Amino acid sequence: MTALDLRAAVRFSELALEWLGAAREEIDALNVYPVPDGDTGTNMYLTLEAAHEALLSAVGTAGAGDEADGEADGAADGGAGDPAAGAAVGAALVAFARGALLGARGNSGVILSQLLGAACRRLATAGPDERPAVVLAEGLAVATEASYAAVGRPVEGTMLTVARAASVAAGRVATDPASRFGDVARAAADAARAALRATPDQLASLRAAGVVDAGGRGLCVVLDALDTAVTGRRRMPDQAPLGTHAIPVPLPHDDLTPEGPSYEVMYLLEADDDRVPELRARLAPLGESLVVVGGDRLWNVHVHVDDVGAAVEAGIEVGRPHRVRVTHFADQGSRRHEPEPEAGVAGAGGAGVAVATVAGGIPPGGAPGAPRAGRTVVAVAAGAGLAALFTGAGAVVVDGAPERRPSTRDVVEAITAAGTTEVIVLPNDEHVVAVAEAAAREVRRSRRLRVAVIPTDAQVQGVAALAVHEPGRTFEQDIVEMTAAARHARSGAVTVARERAMTSAGPCEAGDVLGMIEGDFVLVGRDPLQVATGVVERLLGGGGELVTLVSGAGAGDLAERCTAYVRTAHPTVDVVAYDGGQPAYPLLVGVE
Repeated sequence: MTALDLRAAVRFSELALEWLGAAREEIDALNVYPVPDGDTGTNMYLTLEAAHEALLSAVGTAGAGDEADGEADGAADGGAGDPAAGAAVGAALVAFARGALLGARGNSGVILSQLLGAACRRLATAGPDERPAVVLAEGLAVATEASYAAVGRPVEGTMLTVARAASVAAGRVATDPASRFGDVARAAADAARAALRATPDQLASLRAAGVVDAGGRGLCVVLDALDTAVTGRRRMPDQAPLGTHAIPVPLPHDDLTPEGPSYEVMYLLEADDDRVPELRARLAPLGESLVVVGGDRLWNVHVHVDDVGAAVEAGIEVGRPHRVRVTHFADQGSRRHEPEPEAGVAGAGGAGVAVATVAGGIPPGGAPGAPRAGRTVVAVAAGAGLAALFTGAGAVVVDGAPERRPSTRDVVEAITAAGTTEVIVLPNDEHVVAVAEAAAREVRRSRRLRVAVIPTDAQVQGVAALAVHEPGRTFEQDIVEMTAAARHARSGAVTVARERAMTSAGPCEAGDVLGMIEGDFVLVGRDPLQVATGVVERLLGGGGELVTLVSGAGAGDLAERCTAYVRTAHPTVDVVAYDGGQPAYPLLVGVE
């Protein structure tokens, strides 16, 4: 049985996705090698997002590791236990690896998928008598070997170097009989950061630009997430390794000069494993940045070439290629230097996603055709009542219940389905903000729309923003007003603990009522009304003129009783209540 239990596995996936989303723009800006196209962070994020969705599908619930579960406390160190539970973890890790392979994007995403896949397969096959620390160290070592083998011409000073440093450190710690799974994870994360800081000394293009390697930076984020998921340790922001320049110096590279390859070609390939060396031999002379990863007759192929047809034909010779994606670097480079239409708006700027050319020339996320003039709001709703509320205000709604947070593709489809030239996105969940921003970038490049994301962290912030939406204003002014309304709406919530845990408000037992403010636990109790009114009082302590209450599924009359309390205790404060129907949270609270 693997040492990584199911809860820790989901927690790792959630943290890695969240932190990559937060670091995505920074990593994009660091991207000068192998191609300075500014999409390394985005590609790694989208790759991990596909892996995360596959993991949740295998687990059967998106609720594992949710807010009421508390922080990881090292429970992942228990290697022995129920064989059925071990099999479930193994199946989940295999699904995670396959999801990464199928969803890999770009050179960095393909390498990341190989690293994750090889490590997960070793963890999934661990025996009950194997020491957890050794299993993890071996998994990291296998992952590093596989990633080097997958790259046509490995180069030091890249994420490969960072991965090798992490695996060497992990192996050294694992030789200590007293070492635990968490000790190995921590050593790998620390060594990766040290190796990342040294990458400019190993690669001339990084040194000239004054940055560390972008792919290596992304891998550090992933390893930090593993460290936190299994030990509970969080790193201080100032420990993040950065480049020596705040803004990288843009440099040309062979793949973006007239002498370099013009296209990035990617495809999935169904082929017998013994035919892959032949494929590599055929592709290597065609271009640069060759990476072939996978196994068990399913492979992900990535290469930069001038002759797209020859690259695809090489796959046809050995198997069946499908999901072929082709990116023209000239188009990508020119778009990258165009100003964003909503420059200067929070959450709306930055580098974009490379857009693939697909069959028939139809961009991903929608059919061809000019959108009509006008403006639409796309809102993520956590329940049927909230969906009705947003729809009634004219918004296009994306399902965002806690058990099924939307993917980038879901948001892309909603934006393109809006059919207007201007779209404002309200993610309404701190975990969805990065997803919405990635979707906005993809649509801006593929459909040339004006899309802005207002980083609303809670449903009540979305309600506040939509309340001041005015299509008659200019696009920029509407964004300013909606953003101001969202920021002035402080948010709270009431939820119920699923199990015993340690929260920031103290210990809780299963069934305890938890009060939250801005995502942090502040109250633990047994009486829902007492906790709800406690949240309201804390929010009103900073002032407020309007209290918004959103009742969840199965909440009974909690919202009505809380409304009566506010009217009695604070007669000068307005209060409104809605039936949101959201699961997991009997009550959402907003104060403006």
